[in-house]
Amino acid sequence: MGCNCGGDRQAITVYQVFLPDGTVLQFPTWQEAEAANQRAGGAGTVVAIGQ
Repeated sequence: MGCNCGGDRQAITVYQVFLPDGTVLQFPTWQEAEAANQRAGGAGTVVAIGQ
């Protein structure tokens, strides 16, 4: 049988929170990332990263 490797791979989006102290956190949803940012004082940046 042939390999079904590759093909139509779906992109996975993760949300990274970059905090002012240099910490980078990753979350599966924007809501979780934003909540973590708010717990850390709200000064961080939330960025969507496609993998």
